[in-house]
Amino acid sequence: MTDDFSILIVDDEYSVRDSLFHWFKNDGYRVSAADSARAALEEFQKSEWDVVLLDIKMPEVDGMELQQRLREIAPTTVVIMITAHGTVETAVQALKYGAFDYLTKPVDPDELSRVVMKAVAHRRLQTENQKLKANIDNLVGQDEIVGQSAAMKKVLSLVDSLAATDVSVLIRGESGTGKEVIARAIHSRGSRRYFPLVPVNCGALPETLLEAELFGHERGAFTGARQRHKGNFEQANGGTLFLDEIGSVSAKTQVNLLRVLDTKEFTRIGGSQPLRVDFRLICATNQDLEQMVADKQFREDLYFRINVFRIDLPPLRERPGDIALLARHFMTRLSGQMEKRFTDFEPEALARLKRHPWPGNVRELANAIERAMVVGTGPRLLAEDLPFDGGTGSLRPADDSLSEIERSHIARILERTQWNVSQAAKTLGLDRATLYGKIKKYELRK
Repeated sequence: MTDDFSILIVDDEYSVRDSLFHWFKNDGYRVSAADSARAALEEFQKSEWDVVLLDIKMPEVDGMELQQRLREIAPTTVVIMITAHGTVETAVQALKYGAFDYLTKPVDPDELSRVVMKAVAHRRLQTENQKLKANIDNLVGQDEIVGQSAAMKKVLSLVDSLAATDVSVLIRGESGTGKEVIARAIHSRGSRRYFPLVPVNCGALPETLLEAELFGHERGAFTGARQRHKGNFEQANGGTLFLDEIGSVSAKTQVNLLRVLDTKEFTRIGGSQPLRVDFRLICATNQDLEQMVADKQFREDLYFRINVFRIDLPPLRERPGDIALLARHFMTRLSGQMEKRFTDFEPEALARLKRHPWPGNVRELANAIERAMVVGTGPRLLAEDLPFDGGTGSLRPADDSLSEIERSHIARILERTQWNVSQAAKTLGLDRATLYGKIKKYELRK
């Protein structure tokens, strides 16, 4: 399709303008002609032009100077230089100033048509790329970071500062505090946002599978490797690699990871050719890495490599003023996915939400709102719709320590789900590996 594209012919010779005008008009382009630089600039005041066929030798303002002006006022317009006085020097200068191509008179019409078709394809690609970037900007700009507390305002300020850099970031926080949301916000606001963010849950994979996922493998590298597989390092090239639960990585994988971070090179499993990669690293953990370093469970050199800058996410219990804000945010988001319409919470429902200890943090709150909206009828969410008792005494055992509150809450959910760990983990807003760790930590039994 050519009728969507426009060509402006700029030449002081009438015969050239007239012949080229009718040639491309017959090809279906929208065409106009100008006999001078001034007339060409007037055409640009009226409308935009996709392609300009520009003569170099013209009175007053020549084509080279006009090309520079067009680059300022219409940087996406594709310029093709045409002249009867072609030299290597002028060709080089025209291309240096950004010309798409350079032809000498007499011009072969078929050759010029081919060059124009290439220029149109280039312009179409530019337009599609601009639309794609605009769509990506719109999508990645929808960071779900919700909070007005002083602690979250500090986090948001750090996110904006770090987005403008390329330093490695370590995000610390309890499970469910939104570490991946923060990682995505840093990525989406930085220069790498047009490339992928590749999340890897290091705690959910055994050592051998984790290395295969990170490094990729060649066909036949091991039993079941029927074809080449690009690993997370390759997938994140140009973008960001997000390693969640970095504290669970084995000693062997720590050594291999450190080497990739230092050299920006790796080799697929079963391969022999080193591959170069360029990615930003963001890690997250809910463990005490400093203590793990002291206990020789985590390499000190890797710790310093990933901890160039640290963000500490506050647990939800330390930002109670954000609970109602987050609850309404989840209600609005989920209302668009459900046939039921919810407009707000009744006061007692909000009071129960604020009294709850939220050991699963923001993830648990999101799950609680979703389950309540499934049970409730609307338009307001009621206290009895919530999946827990709002009484302070029933929520908190005699020992008011945080660990005992968490232990009691996890035990109650496990009993409610008849020890279905997958269902209990979903209810608590935890992954199964984290829940198993807490079951072991608190020595819970059926």
